[in-house]
Amino acid sequence: MRSAYGVSTVRAAEAAQIQALNDGTLMQRAAAGLAAICASLLGPVYGAVYGARVTVLAGSGDNGGDALYAGAMLARRGAVVTAVAATGKVHEAGLAALKQAGGRMSTGMPQGNADLIIDGLLGIGGHGGLRDPFAALAAEAERQRQASLKTTVVAVDLPSGIDADTGAVDGAAVTADVTVTFGAIKPGLLIDPGASHAGTVHLIDIGLSLTSEDPRAQAPQREDIAALLPRPTAESDKYRRGVVGVLAGSDRYAGAAVLATGGAIRGGAGMVRVVTEDVPAQAVRARWPEAVLSSDLAETGRVQAWVAGPGMGTDDGARARLERVLSTDVPVLVDADGLTLLTGLRDALNRRTAPALITPHAGELARLLGADASAIEARRLEHARHAAEELGVTVLLKGSTTVIATPDADKPVLVNPTGTSWLATAGSGDVLSGLAGALLAQGLAPEQAAIAAAYLHGLAGRLAAAGPAAGPAAGPAGDTVGAPISAHDIIGALPDAIRATTR
Repeated sequence: MRSAYGVSTVRAAEAAQIQALNDGTLMQRAAAGLAAICASLLGPVYGAVYGARVTVLAGSGDNGGDALYAGAMLARRGAVVTAVAATGKVHEAGLAALKQAGGRMSTGMPQGNADLIIDGLLGIGGHGGLRDPFAALAAEAERQRQASLKTTVVAVDLPSGIDADTGAVDGAAVTADVTVTFGAIKPGLLIDPGASHAGTVHLIDIGLSLTSEDPRAQAPQREDIAALLPRPTAESDKYRRGVVGVLAGSDRYAGAAVLATGGAIRGGAGMVRVVTEDVPAQAVRARWPEAVLSSDLAETGRVQAWVAGPGMGTDDGARARLERVLSTDVPVLVDADGLTLLTGLRDALNRRTAPALITPHAGELARLLGADASAIEARRLEHARHAAEELGVTVLLKGSTTVIATPDADKPVLVNPTGTSWLATAGSGDVLSGLAGALLAQGLAPEQAAIAAAYLHGLAGRLAAAGPAAGPAAGPAGDTVGAPISAHDIIGALPDAIRATTR
């Protein structure tokens, strides 16, 4: 589990550690870790650090000091290091160390493109977008990054201009290829839009004691998801493995029922009962003959969880069916058209005693909250948590980074680390709904079902895009290489995703 801690928690841990150590020890630990990562990035280009051109963008705070000390360490290994002061003030001891090691100070960016740019402009206490002269330096760093394949931007602790607690980017900000963060992951490094500015994140242990503190966000890893996934035993039968009801599809959107059913079947449900109209029923029967079909909720039989909404329409009949599902005493997942209907069924949602999980994208959540979709995209963590508390449900907010929040404000939000842009294809969300519903039916709590489904869904998308030759090793590379996929491809890759997770 990668745990991310808020700024106030990190600050308190740093203060406690500083009191227990000699002056400057914590900064030297951070600088040494930063320099080691920078040297490793330069090594593949040069075979050594010697001769590399390094620019240090130095603010007046501790991040600027970390960057200057790291620059001094690189200079002692033969790098040509130039520090650029964002303002008239810099960390004096860091600058002295840099000059003693052979580095130099400049009033502006050096001519030509640097091989490495170290962003030490602002620290974790920064709020709002960058203003000049910081914004101008960030823009020049980005120009060099785009102009030269050799220029790598490394952020110190987090890219300047992003909010460490939320990932919000309210204006100009540095875009880094690599972020070297100290002591603890910060939530803004996990959640977009901040995560998109962070690149690859390296955590340097500087001795902070955080094990007794509550994280603000957590990104489960493979072993965490593996521990959640149900496995059949010798006593298992189709009923014990979970029966999920799927209320989905219409004559216009027949495919939604097919895809949600496929996600549920490949998600391990022992039985899938599908309630839908005639045209989608024929399509489901042709693709998933093991599904049990009906056109009336009264004829469905007992289920352990419901998935309601994908492609079912928003007419009065659909509204009545969703209201009936909401009145049941089993967990319910609401998605797609169900979310549109939910805006008029808040009373039915409030009356529920069994858990509920909703899986909106930003536009759907905006309609539920009466908010603006772009505002939700800009502050995903805050809006997911707000929605969970206001609606009393678990929220899986889909998007560039999937965020999961529960009504319990004391619980950290969960962030899925396997998301990929290859999932941006029609029907992908229907597959996710069926998959999460199957996990609910197998007994997982809503937040557990949500994160496990998001993780497997993302991994299946990566595996499908990378192709069969990639196998389980597709991993992060699946986000940048591969071929376009369909929602059916995601379903087909789910068994491989589960095997890769539980191996």
